[in-house]
Amino acid sequence: MFCKATLISVALALIAAANPIQVEERGIRIALQNRSTLMKPDGTFDHDKAIIQTVKARNKHRQNLLNLEANIGREAFNPGAEIKPLAVLPDRLVKRQSESLTDQENDEEWTGAITIGSNNQPFVIDFDTGSADLWVPSSGSCSGCSGHNLYTASASSTSKKQSGTFEIQYGDGSTVSGPIYKDTVKVAGVTVSQQTFSAVTELSSLFSGDPADGILGLAFSSISNLGASPFFNTAFSQGAVSSNVFAFKLASSGSELYLGGTDSSKYSGSIEYHDVTGSGFWQATGASAVVGGKTIVSDFDTIIDSGTTIMYGPPSAVKTFYAAISGSKVYDSENGYYSFPCNSPPTVAFTWGGKQYTVSTANFNLGQTSSGSSSCVGALAGQDLGLGDDVWLLGDSFMKNVYTAFDFDSNAVGFATLA
Repeated sequence: MFCKATLISVALALIAAANPIQVEERGIRIALQNRSTLMKPDGTFDHDKAIIQTVKARNKHRQNLLNLEANIGREAFNPGAEIKPLAVLPDRLVKRQSESLTDQENDEEWTGAITIGSNNQPFVIDFDTGSADLWVPSSGSCSGCSGHNLYTASASSTSKKQSGTFEIQYGDGSTVSGPIYKDTVKVAGVTVSQQTFSAVTELSSLFSGDPADGILGLAFSSISNLGASPFFNTAFSQGAVSSNVFAFKLASSGSELYLGGTDSSKYSGSIEYHDVTGSGFWQATGASAVVGGKTIVSDFDTIIDSGTTIMYGPPSAVKTFYAAISGSKVYDSENGYYSFPCNSPPTVAFTWGGKQYTVSTANFNLGQTSSGSSSCVGALAGQDLGLGDDVWLLGDSFMKNVYTAFDFDSNAVGFATLA
């Protein structure tokens, strides 16, 4: 356990074999690599991977709403929120999933190394502000877990099996499910005892090509499928971190997750905080979308989700957004994707009543619609995720442009300019 004056930084490696850990005065830092996008090596948009990511996002937040309903009730839903039917992959993609649709180089995530158990069993984890549970694959006859690190409960003297089961459905007809345990979990220098998690015995084929072994959720416990305290909340309650704040830098270099405060070397100026709602998500209100310096859509809510690749908004609002971009047109009406002229990319920004935070052209451009095309696909798609009226989801395509802080004590999410 660190003393209360210590701030602990945990950098997230994109590749499981972690780079050398360097101990500094403020804590522990692990060097990071850049995250890939939905752009193929030839510069074109990976449409199939984008559909898979959309199905994952829709079903993840469908499950979050089911969890919220079970834990608190529908009174905690955003206005207009509803539990949508399970999103299903097209048959052609379901068949291709068994053939490992994407390779590891183009399917990287913001991942980091953790260990579980008295014997420090290693895992590569996707740190997700859009969910609240920790799960990893189990060594107990795990279906679909080939190629992943596995948890062996019997090898850990601190493992305690709990009652109940963990289960999430996915749109390829498979699930992530398994028994529930409590055990010691370590994320770099942060050690938590008796953390609740699931060691799943069935892993969806959607994770077959995923370099991450599992997910560590960083949202509020009200959307927990396990009905338990998420890792960071447990860490704070046990005194393993001194501040009930964590923060992300997701960028082309120097990326990190910082547990127990913010890392002032990663941003300039002050952090602009905004209150979040009681929806269970990191959901800030009063946002506006800006194109070319003009406000196009205003007064909507934004869920900040590090576990989602791009950005999503209600279809009608996204249609209005792209109508402000000269030369834009619908690319995929079913999945809500639009294109814009590659040679005149829009200047896109978001604001919550203070500073405008610009999404760079590199982060907004998902690639050409086809090889040699003059049209490129935008990183904002129109999708009704069931999260409520006027609720947008801002994933990594936004977060890569700002320093983002998450404050449990103040129930606020903040943004700052990257250093």
